[in-house]
Amino acid sequence: MNSNFEEKTFRAVNDLVETAKAGMKGYETAAENVENPQIKAELSRLAQQRASFVSELETNARQYGIETRNDNTVEGVVMDAANAVHRGWINLKSAISGNSTSAILNECENGDAAALKTYEEALKVQDLPMDVRSVIERQHHDILEAKNRLTTLKTGM
Repeated sequence: MNSNFEEKTFRAVNDLVETAKAGMKGYETAAENVENPQIKAELSRLAQQRASFVSELETNARQYGIETRNDNTVEGVVMDAANAVHRGWINLKSAISGNSTSAILNECENGDAAALKTYEEALKVQDLPMDVRSVIERQHHDILEAKNRLTTLKTGM
């Protein structure tokens, strides 16, 4: 592999791992702040789904010698800050709206919209290995389905 390939692949996969971790934490926080048992269960399921995304992405990355933990890099610090801001918005909206389920679902939709953009950027990387591309495409599809499900849940309230 050439270094340009390695750098682009590393960044793409690493961004996706961090995005999936943020989604997992965001959905965990959202599930803790809703009362409706059906919605709580759905948000918990989505948190578990994102945890499995992290595991799957990390496993694929290791097959190509990519280490996804980037706690000491500038990118890692920036992603951690962005993720904290996203979780903060869920907490802020929950506090302001008295844990309004609609506001929480809206923030989850926003989080998924941001995740979709990250996945779409990763799919633009030309030299992604086919098995990694396949995982990314499937996860993108699953996130889109989750976002649509949240919209349905919100409009059904």
